[in-house]
Amino acid sequence: MDASVIVCTYNRADSLKDTINALKQQNVGAEISWEIIVVDNNSKDHTKQLVQEEQKSLPRLRYLFEKEQGLSYARNLGLSSANGNILLFTDDDVLPEPNWLASILEGMEKYNADACGGYIAPIWETPPPNWLTDRFYGFLAVRIDRTDDYQLTHPDQAPFGANMAFKKEIFQHVGNFDTTRGRSANILAGGEDIEMFERVLSAHRPVFFLGSARVHHKVESFRLKKTYFRKWRLESSRNIAQTVGVPGETRLFNIPLYIFPQLVRATLRLLFAKLLLPKDEAFQREIIVFHFMGTIIGLYSCRASATK
Repeated sequence: MDASVIVCTYNRADSLKDTINALKQQNVGAEISWEIIVVDNNSKDHTKQLVQEEQKSLPRLRYLFEKEQGLSYARNLGLSSANGNILLFTDDDVLPEPNWLASILEGMEKYNADACGGYIAPIWETPPPNWLTDRFYGFLAVRIDRTDDYQLTHPDQAPFGANMAFKKEIFQHVGNFDTTRGRSANILAGGEDIEMFERVLSAHRPVFFLGSARVHHKVESFRLKKTYFRKWRLESSRNIAQTVGVPGETRLFNIPLYIFPQLVRATLRLLFAKLLLPKDEAFQREIIVFHFMGTIIGLYSCRASATK
């Protein structure tokens, strides 16, 4: 089989229906064989019933259930069960454009790419507030800065999980998604997609951004609040501290001493920005403070194992 589209979902049946409808509209030639795999990550809503109903008119649609909570567990089940040579990943709140699948298959063949990502446009449920400038779009898995094709060479350029694809064989070389990373139920920790691209790039495998591979990502109103950004940054930094760690020999409660003055400086910079700088710069500095707080919480929670 040429391709498998993997959609991991958790308690979003109504939104998932929109994603499936968008995938039904893919303009793919009859010579291309492909499937859609929905991985239900222990949903409590009517996700299974929805997929079963859609299967009546969509034979290429498959349903899998992953009881282990966590996006990485769901993605790993999808990739291990897929029949396609190219594995495309998107989310249950994303609407791929009709040429999305074809653009990825053509682009990966053209550039002999082992992995790729693409353009992610927002669908704002409500207009974003004035402090939410494009510097924060990465928190929302939005990528609209470029529309051309180009090769990625650094992890900072890594695509987002809402629009990414890999040759299936690449996972034999770099391994599956890290199950200690990524979103789990209502815990917002992310980064499993970026960490995967880090491994692919470290293996010196070609990775490209394909500007014509476009999807549209729903951005609900609750994600446009500062509380969401604070929670995302805190939980993501805590997860990174717990799974990757932080260098430093001299520690207090497993926290390198240099982190404490960094937190103090970041807090002072935040206070200055609150008084004198634009709202987006002030909030950016606030996010940095929450990064340090999450890092400290994560390291502190690991202090028992660190002393063994």
